[in-house]
Amino acid sequence: MMEKRLEETEMRWYALRDLSRPNAKNPAYLTLAACPEMEGRVFTPMVQRVFNEFGKRVVRLVPYVHDLLFAHQSRDVLDPIVERIDLLQYRFVRGGRQYEAMTVRDEAMEQFIRATKEAKSIEYYATEEVSPLLYGKKIRIVGGRLDGLQGRLMSRRGSKTKRIILDLEECSLSAAVEVEAEYIQIIKERFR
Repeated sequence: MMEKRLEETEMRWYALRDLSRPNAKNPAYLTLAACPEMEGRVFTPMVQRVFNEFGKRVVRLVPYVHDLLFAHQSRDVLDPIVERIDLLQYRFVRGGRQYEAMTVRDEAMEQFIRATKEAKSIEYYATEEVSPLLYGKKIRIVGGRLDGLQGRLMSRRGSKTKRIILDLEECSLSAAVEVEAEYIQIIKERFR
């Protein structure tokens, strides 16, 4: 029982599901971000999309995966909020214990958020879409606006741009972020 209580009070990144329609005026990620308890603790991977409104082309930022958002909070604070917002629910781990809410490691999530906010160019992928052949050497970014990030170098034949791949393995999401070649440091992997 004590272990359960500690899990409920510990701050974690929880993966949540937005059940609203893709064209909803007030999606769950905006409603959740407006809650005072969640200030600055909600993240949704966003992409630019072009829409045609009244004969004009409009560029908008929309969620990459409509029903995916992340919240950094403890369960005892987040549970009443999820209960209050009708179109919001936890994502659960497949094959895990019954009703185990999906969480993402703090350091992986912080790197992912930082990279997607600082990057000029982002490409999102479902983890299954990223072929093992695209994963190059393990790298660290030294200097520049992405200083300290670690991931794998994306290796594409004929590509002149260098990208680092960051994975959120828990929810099968990857982001490839453009990096400057002079800031790339290769991490030597030790074989055991």
